[in-house]
Amino acid sequence: MAEASSRRAVLAGLGGLGAASLSACATTGRGLPAVAGPSGFLATPLAPLRMEVDRITKITVCLRPFRAMGPRLDVETVAGKRVVHNYGHGGSGWSLSWGSAEIAAGKVLEGGTREVAVIGCGAIGLTTALTLQRAGAKVTIYAKERTPYTRSARATGTWSPDSRIADADKVSADFPALWERMARTSYAAYQTLLGLPGEPVAWSDRYTLFDALPAPRGPGPVNLAPPVRFVTYNERLAGLVPSMRDLPPGAHPFPVARARRGVQMQFNVADLAHQLTTDFLLEGGRIETMVFDTPADIARLKEPVVVNCTGYGARALWKDESVTPVRGQIAWLAPQPEVRYGLYYRHVSVLPRPDGIVVQQVGESEMFGYGVADETPDRAEAEDAVRTIAKLYSPSRV
Repeated sequence: MAEASSRRAVLAGLGGLGAASLSACATTGRGLPAVAGPSGFLATPLAPLRMEVDRITKITVCLRPFRAMGPRLDVETVAGKRVVHNYGHGGSGWSLSWGSAEIAAGKVLEGGTREVAVIGCGAIGLTTALTLQRAGAKVTIYAKERTPYTRSARATGTWSPDSRIADADKVSADFPALWERMARTSYAAYQTLLGLPGEPVAWSDRYTLFDALPAPRGPGPVNLAPPVRFVTYNERLAGLVPSMRDLPPGAHPFPVARARRGVQMQFNVADLAHQLTTDFLLEGGRIETMVFDTPADIARLKEPVVVNCTGYGARALWKDESVTPVRGQIAWLAPQPEVRYGLYYRHVSVLPRPDGIVVQQVGESEMFGYGVADETPDRAEAEDAVRTIAKLYSPSRV
């Protein structure tokens, strides 16, 4: 009975239905209970997420441009132009954009030119154009669509520098160091955008929740190897980015057996893209609408050097079959300005952004969505993801 009473008290806080007393826990007003931290201080209560399917405002789908060997950053001559490629960043486009831009810009400028065309107006195109511009180049962006209509605008908006970035069995020996260079450069660049109006870049607490405690390791069943063994490089950034830690019982308000908490960088993609575009234009850049059907179309450009930042579009434009789509869908719920934390539970990720609450089914492994090029929204998937998180805030869990 004592345990049941304790769980009811926690859920009362989760649902914002009243005040309750808990061991090492106190409830203040509406929302999740305030929990005593390791030093005995009373933490700020967590506002409850309103996970209701009738709060879904839109459903978007993005195809991440995965390349088994990692992003393409080589140089070739096409239609009499020197072309520097910068695409194929999987689920790490925004996270690696500045570092990748630095590498591409270096290859552009080593030829001595200062007249440059950038094809593509997504995360990679914008950061590449700005990096070149700030190095003294005169830059024009040519694109079919402005940033709000690109696939980059449909990104989750979390710092994820090694998300589906490469296949561990296909990368070159020097790729891990190259990845680290891109990640560290991008991380430093995003630090300069913290604290600005509109919060283009911000920090948020994240909770990873488990229904059961870790099971003892055993031999387990024999599983077939997946077609891709995605790299994991975050250990190379140890000491640079904050790490997560397990919370002891009573130190979190969620009705689960185990919880981990950390802090993570996130992007308000709408404001970030707007700010980068504005900076590019204010610093003398130009954006022109242009459609490219084949690589030969770049002969129309007056600039002698072109940076190809077409992302997943490179698969069709450059006939690059090494680009594999990885489908990702987001259910957008109406914004909750009072919510300042994200969470991960039962393979569903939730991220609070000023433009909406991002709810995303991420699957049991990173193979989820691999090879799927269908960009049609799946309402059933969206509602299932929302209802999964709603269970954390439902009295029925008592």
